[in-house]
Amino acid sequence: MGSDYLFGAILASLLAAILLFRSRSRVKKARIGGEVVGAPLASTVESTVDGDGCSGEGADIIVVGAGVAGSALAYTLAQDGRKVHVIERDLTEPDRIVGELLQPGGYLKLVELGLQDCVEEIDAQRVLGYALFKDGQNTKLPYPLEKFHSDVAGRSFHNGRFIQRMREKVSSLPNVRLEQGTVTTLLEENGTVKGVIYKTKINGEDLPRKAYAPLTIVCDGCFSNLRRALCSPKVDVPSCFVGLVLENCKLPFPNHGHVILADPSPILFYPISSTEVRCLVDVPGQKVPSIANGEMANYLRTVVAPQLPPELYGSFIGAIEKGNIRTHPNRSMPAAPHPTPGALLMGDAFNMRHPLTGGGMTVALSDIVVLRNLLKPLRNLHDASSLCKYLESFYTLRKPVASTINTLAGALYKVFSASSDKARNEMRQACFDYLSLGGVFSAGPISLLSGLNPRPLSLVAHFFAVAIYGVGRLLVPFPSPNRMWIGARLISGACGIIFPIIKAEGVRQMFFPAMVPAYYRAPPAK
Repeated sequence: MGSDYLFGAILASLLAAILLFRSRSRVKKARIGGEVVGAPLASTVESTVDGDGCSGEGADIIVVGAGVAGSALAYTLAQDGRKVHVIERDLTEPDRIVGELLQPGGYLKLVELGLQDCVEEIDAQRVLGYALFKDGQNTKLPYPLEKFHSDVAGRSFHNGRFIQRMREKVSSLPNVRLEQGTVTTLLEENGTVKGVIYKTKINGEDLPRKAYAPLTIVCDGCFSNLRRALCSPKVDVPSCFVGLVLENCKLPFPNHGHVILADPSPILFYPISSTEVRCLVDVPGQKVPSIANGEMANYLRTVVAPQLPPELYGSFIGAIEKGNIRTHPNRSMPAAPHPTPGALLMGDAFNMRHPLTGGGMTVALSDIVVLRNLLKPLRNLHDASSLCKYLESFYTLRKPVASTINTLAGALYKVFSASSDKARNEMRQACFDYLSLGGVFSAGPISLLSGLNPRPLSLVAHFFAVAIYGVGRLLVPFPSPNRMWIGARLISGACGIIFPIIKAEGVRQMFFPAMVPAYYRAPPAK
């Protein structure tokens, strides 16, 4: 009888253990960073946490941030067989007024990374070029897409929809763990980053946890404390965007971005769905009129609206009346990394430029392609010192694309903004007239802006061609001392615009990358 009870007890214990294991497994799969079922996306790699709050599942790489850069990076690394742990502050759909226009060069990088389907099923609009407006005149500037497949074009969309599509694709991979949490600190040991400390909600309570990996890549620019630990950030905020959505508005040039050279600074229009057009009004400086007391609405009606093309005026006024006016600071930050064993910066955490030219996503995706190619031959990432030295080549190899787009964004914003300086206004008019010439005079600059031809020397050549063209306009038909003086100031002003930007980007890295020793770094032996 006793043996029967003993056998029954053993059998019952086994069944209980099996049931407990299955129930724990289901709970883990239903959670994402401690969030129970109902969170936007689910974790696809199970993990356990020990008594010290440490993740038990060993990742090869931790990615901080699941925006455009973080999601694309995680997917790319996971496709190469890496175990990736992604920690994102908020996995609900973002609602931003920037990051909505992907240039053709960026779309080509998206294809290269296998993520082109992320612009499908979100009502994304094809963008075929730009239209430029000034003082009642306009000129059409198409992208030079003749040599590319018919699918290649720019894409504009709701930023949040695009990011959610990328997150869904990332979370579909079995070797990616996508978790909601706020990274607070880098885990360092003897100057080497070993992982991160982050907070996540478990049963409604914020609990600290630790995650370890041989390489931590920070992509989220909101973690300023992490950025300061890995680079020397010099963040400039030259202006703010005021964003509105125009509904059922017909643009003068369908499938084109529209840039109005207004006073004091440019205004942008571009489609973000089949029924919506985004308007971004640039306001110089860091202080904008108050939305709460109606100052902003009055500014938009009285200062901005009268400068718009007639086709856009009615929809613009309607958007003001509807409300939902939002603002966004336009940050610019040259890349100034501190090579740190075990860690790397990417995306907005690493490098920002004025969003006027819509080049941010193109730079981020191009950086990911460079990093993927560098990491591909490596199977072992645990030698942090050797890996850090090898990855210094990343900062040089990315420069031709990144510096071209960064420099163009900074220079164009200054050229397109109105000024009390007559020489600066002559440069502005010269730029409009130069682009209006068509042919190589428009195709060259637009190929730079679109990311299709990111060559720094070509950028400098076109920039000074605009300046010389402006001087020529002043001296024809009859030069006068006053016109010659304005022409000299125009050339001086052009130098004052572009040379400081080039200096911040790094002259040698930008124009002569092959002279930088890191350019030739070979992968670590092991």
